[in-house]
Amino acid sequence: MPSRVIPVDPFDLVIFGGTGDLARRKILPGLFRRFCAGQVRKDAQIIGAARSDMTDAEYRALVAEAVREFAGGRACEDGTLDEFLTCIGYEKVDAKGEGGWRELCARLKDDHVHAFYFSVAPGLFGDIAERLRHFGLAHEDSRIVVEKPFGHDLGSARALNATLAQHFDETQIYRIDHYLGKETVQNLMAVRFGNMLFEPLWNAQYVDHIQITVAETVGVGGRGGYYDKSGAMRDMVQNHLMQLLCLIAMEPPARFEPDAVRDEKLKVIRALDPMTPHQIVRGQYDAGIGEPSYRDDVDDARSKTESFIALKCHLSNWRWAGTPFYLRTGKKLRDRASEIAVVFKDAPHSIFGSEAGRHRNILTIRLQPNEGMELGVTIKEPGPGGMRLMDVPLDMSFAEEFGPEAEEVPDAYERLIMDVIRGNQTLFMRGDEVEAAWAWTDPVIAGWEARSDVPKPYDPGSSGPDDALMLMHRDGRKWREIRP
Repeated sequence: MPSRVIPVDPFDLVIFGGTGDLARRKILPGLFRRFCAGQVRKDAQIIGAARSDMTDAEYRALVAEAVREFAGGRACEDGTLDEFLTCIGYEKVDAKGEGGWRELCARLKDDHVHAFYFSVAPGLFGDIAERLRHFGLAHEDSRIVVEKPFGHDLGSARALNATLAQHFDETQIYRIDHYLGKETVQNLMAVRFGNMLFEPLWNAQYVDHIQITVAETVGVGGRGGYYDKSGAMRDMVQNHLMQLLCLIAMEPPARFEPDAVRDEKLKVIRALDPMTPHQIVRGQYDAGIGEPSYRDDVDDARSKTESFIALKCHLSNWRWAGTPFYLRTGKKLRDRASEIAVVFKDAPHSIFGSEAGRHRNILTIRLQPNEGMELGVTIKEPGPGGMRLMDVPLDMSFAEEFGPEAEEVPDAYERLIMDVIRGNQTLFMRGDEVEAAWAWTDPVIAGWEARSDVPKPYDPGSSGPDDALMLMHRDGRKWREIRP
């Protein structure tokens, strides 16, 4: 079932940090795929901006190499790549000075949408925003894309919001969280609000609990310096997992419009109860066979930064009062997997007796890998011998349902960048939403810093520290197995 592709308006996209890792791995290959799909017009301009001395031809060679390596196997030798490269340019720009800005202005076309992607360190966001305003590039049709981390705590997030607000209106600021661009995440909203089947059951009366898991098999690697100042709480929970929690728990918006959706997400964050120590488990991976420990990776034998965290959260509102939300994320775990599991309550009375066992309906939303959804239902086990029950999945795997076309589904960055050009902020975080998330997160972090808590060690390739298992066991529940 081919998707309908609607070309976006002609645009000029300037990628500050255009020679960096994110640009090479995600932004440029994603734009190439959208060009191949016909969504990016041939008169678009994609301009890399960085400190390096580089000509247009040299930058095009860098882009071609990135596309061949990261564009997902798309054939590049049919002339399409050469056509795409005609859209590419480069300008050496000093983010803190005057160099290159007038030359950059001269490249931009007045009749194009102007978008500026801040794929740089957060410390440069304010400088670049100020210069865009100073050189007349912050007009009403301009928009800026801001990568995380968006602040380190509530104070820094407020300061950054205030700095950007001096030069751009909130409607022009796109705070990107690539998790919100995933096909399955958006399908979650379609499943909830487009089907009568689920929404009447989507509340504390019928849902026992909800689990959100984002597991990685890799360690911190080359990000050790950054990660040790951040940890799993700041790096993952405050943004990615918080956004997934919001989409699961939010009330139906009046319309599928940016502020209507984001208003409901903000209500969820503000309804989160404060955390207590017994609701939190922090972990740090040990050394494995031939593998360094977390402390080896960050070169700090006394580091107290968590590489794993598990939380039990509650929402104080009518829909979810009494229903726990269990969140966990970590590095060096058993498998790479991201999923949301909505675990429904048992039937109030089993007519089949205790010998039939305990069976539950579970809706599983797989974010990565193998994107898809699965609903577990209870049926009779085939064959004679009485009423024996078993659970079977009603499975909707994108790869199986759509076949080869599943490979052409835009990845998160492709979708989100096209939304920027269209001016659609639905899948981007608003400033007050970011601040509310930090307002909930900061006391949690301050608490364990005041107590000098040390993360619990766990083995690489495990499901995390044993204390995380106990977090659910004492509630009579258990984590789902981490599997792709």
